Parts: sequence; C-alpha cells; structure tokens
Amino acid sequence: MRAPTADGWARVLAPRARVWVLLFATVFALLQLASVTGRATPDTKNYVSYALTLGGASVRESAAGTIDHYCGSRAATAERKRSVDVVRFRAPSPAARVAEECRRELWRKVDRRLAAGQSGVPVAPFASERFLRIFEVRPGYPVLLAPFVAVFGVLWGVWLASVLIAAAGGVLAFLVLRAVHAPVPVALTGQALYYVLPCGATAMRPMTEGVLLALTLTALWGCALAREGRVRAGALLVGGSLAALFTVKHSQALFLGVCLVGACAVVGARRARGGERTGRGLGPLGAWVRAVEPGVLAVGAVSAGAAVCTPALASLLHYPAASESLQDLLTDHFTRPDRARPWAEFLRLEVNFWAEWGRRQLTEPLFLAALAAGAWGALRQRPVFGWFVLAAACTGILNQAGHPDITIWGDRLIVVAWLLPVLGLPLLLERITTTRDSLDVVTAS
Repeated sequence: MRAPTADGWARVLAPRARVWVLLFATVFALLQLASVTGRATPDTKNYVSYALTLGGASVRESAAGTIDHYCGSRAATAERKRSVDVVRFRAPSPAARVAEECRRELWRKVDRRLAAGQSGVPVAPFASERFLRIFEVRPGYPVLLAPFVAVFGVLWGVWLASVLIAAAGGVLAFLVLRAVHAPVPVALTGQALYYVLPCGATAMRPMTEGVLLALTLTALWGCALAREGRVRAGALLVGGSLAALFTVKHSQALFLGVCLVGACAVVGARRARGGERTGRGLGPLGAWVRAVEPGVLAVGAVSAGAAVCTPALASLLHYPAASESLQDLLTDHFTRPDRARPWAEFLRLEVNFWAEWGRRQLTEPLFLAALAAGAWGALRQRPVFGWFVLAAACTGILNQAGHPDITIWGDRLIVVAWLLPVLGLPLLLERITTTRDSLDVVTAS
C-alpha cells in the first residue's frame, strides 16, 4: 500500500489542522514549566518595572516587585549551576545568599537615585535616566505585560505572557505558510521549527524579542495575503505590524520597512526585466509599475511610508537618536565618559565583531547552513514571497550590526534571521517530497 502524497496528507489533515496547531502550541507551553523562573536578564528589570507602573504601582512598589522577580531568577540560576558543579554540588544552596546580595545591591542603587531626585517613572531607577530613556520609548511590551502581572503576579504573569507570545509566534508561522498554499504538514513543520529553533527559547525570555518575532511574522502574513490577491487585508496587516513595532522597538520598524521596500523593488525589477517587450515605450519606472502586482505595490507603499514616517515620528517625539544608542554601546550603558569619536570607534568595532562572529560560525556552521537552506527553499518554491522572507531575515542582521557586542545574551539580537529557516526549510521539504512523489509516479508507470 502506497503512502499518501503531500496533497493526500493535506486532504487527510486539513479538517484536523486546528487541533494539530493547538496541540503543538500546548506541548510547547507545557515544556516551559521546566523553567518558570531563571530566564530574567538585566533588561527584564526595566520592562517589568514599566509594566507594574502602568498597573498603578508606586515607584517603590514597582521597584519591590521587580527586584523580587529579578533576584529570584538569579537565585534560581545560581542553585541550578551549583547542583551540577563537580566541585560544589555537595555544598549548601547559594540561593538565599545570592537573592539577598542581589536585593541589597539593587535597593542601594534605587534609594541613592531616588534621593538624588530621579523620579523612577515609568521605570524604577535601577540605572541612569539617560539609559532608562531607551526603555521608556518602548511601551509596547510593558503594555502587553501589564495585565498579566496585575492578575497573576509578577512571577507567573511574566511567565504566562512569555508562553503566549512564544506560542503565538509558532501559530503565525503556520498561518504564513498556509497563506502561500503550503500543505498542512509543511505548515505544521514550520510551527514546530519555530518552537525548537532559537526562536522559541528567545521568545520565552521576558524581553521584546518574542513580540518582535510575532510582529515580523504578522507582517509576512500580510505580504503573503497581499501577494495572493487579498490586498486590503494584507496591507492592513503589514501596516498594523509596522505601527506596533514602532511601540516595541522603533529601530526594528525602520529596518523592516526598509527591507520590505527593498524586497518589493527586487520583485518589480525581476518582473520588469521579464516583461521588457510588453513594457516598451513606458520607460523604466513605467515598466516596473506595470510589471509589479497590486499586492506587491501595496506592501511597498505601506513599507515605504513606515520607512519615512518612523524616523520622522521618532524625532518629533524626541526619542534617543542613533548617536545616543552608539554612546550607550561604547560607554557600557553610560557608566563611562562619552566617546569623542564614536562613529570611528563603532566602525572599527563593527569590523572586529563580524570577523569574530564569522570565525565562530565557521567552526559551528549550523546557523549559516540553516540560512542557506532556508533561502533556497523559500526562493525556489515561492520566488516572490521568498524575497519578503529574506527581507525579514535581514532585519535580524541589521539589528545585530547596530549592536556589535559579542557578549549580549547569546544570539538574541540576530534571532529574527532564524525566521528564514523556520519558513524556508518547510518549503524545501515540500520541494523534496514533491520531487519524490513525482519519481514514485514515474516509477509506478
């Protein structure tokens, strides 16, 4: 008895697709119970404090809830490390000591800055006002976090919000692939890959990356719908995602807008070159416009608007400029004097960073291989949509290039680039299974 073809599997599983999607998301969520605490990073303090303030907490209440959560995370991490340390695993637990030292240090900083007149609104004064200003202009994630911490408390509220955000990313990967007519098993593969690749683990951290991944996938969903003829719905999704990204991390909204414009330009150029005969007499721009599909034009228009409006609105709202972000990077979060020639130092650091990053990747080339395979699958199976996926992945590269610090919590800055294998590898699988099925038919005949 022959196994069902890819189309056959799609017909078998389509009525049960929602069940499978929910099952995958539920299994992922249950697995996250293995680490309810221990995921907090230094930046987590600022987001949690912001969320508590939005919920009506005073400065000291916000600081207290945040300190308990962060120091509890550090204590849990210390205990886990001690339990597997070949020298100290028989020693007493360091959790209480680590938590107490952490609380004492953070309260000392908060009390000192409050006494000096720092307001602590909307973020408790764990650092200088200049540094915290970077987080004050990112209200999107704290707004999302606030109802969870208000209802479930800080520990479980942060964990539950992280689970839902990460699980939603996998569901969006499924929806994106289905929007480009990938069979259900292929789309489910994309959802599973989102959970098992670094996207899932990074999205679970109580920081902005999970929301960035989800919004980028939503924008790609819009690109897919617009490409398939649902222009208005697609444009609304792309525009809404870019607007939401502005509230989460406005630089990412700029990167995605610019990269999507670039993808539309490439698609148009390829189509115009293929239709040169029918476009004679229209000029290069006329031939380009005539060749591009309405959906691609709509995505390009919305993305171009975001690319123009994002820096303009950021300037109008007096958001920290690129030069301020540069000083933050080079002065260890403004704990050292400002650099006199920041751009020259930044470029030198950039070159050094990518040389070291490339060396490390070549010794363990899983990421590079996944990117190459994902690009192959996306561009070969869905040539137009593949350029949008490639554009989204490039925003991860740009984000990492803007922060050339090899020590920043692993590869979280570049994590959006993992969307290329998340979406491209299932399409490559579709190509392989389709080829295999064709060979089976030829053999049988």
